[in-house]
Amino acid sequence: MLAAARFGGDVPDALAAAARQPGAEGLRGLAACWRVAVDQGAGLAAGLDRLGAALRAERDQRADLRAQLAGARATAVMLAGLPVVGLALGAALGADPLHILLHTASGLVCLAAGAALEGLGLWWALRIMAGAEEGTA
Repeated sequence: MLAAARFGGDVPDALAAAARQPGAEGLRGLAACWRVAVDQGAGLAAGLDRLGAALRAERDQRADLRAQLAGARATAVMLAGLPVVGLALGAALGADPLHILLHTASGLVCLAAGAALEGLGLWWALRIMAGAEEGTA
């Protein structure tokens, strides 16, 4: 990009190419502003001001979404830990839940089903949260 600017290359194309990198999507808007300024003779500062405001608004929206999803993430983590709490509670009451889960046929079936459902639930919750984050990008 700097080489294009120094040696008379196509700066908007260099900016558009750099915008393909993760986290550099704002350079696409800069390339458009630059192209309009060069081709039409428009002022670059006004376009850059609007672009900066739009990028700040997008960043604030993503931060707000992450803050809103923090509660859902904490809930998913807490729910994922409840089976361990149940095992500890059973042991505290004098039962031997680990022996039953690991040394009986029905216990092994329950353990396998519970582990599968636990994994599926965590995957589903994380997928929903990731989808919500991708929807704003």
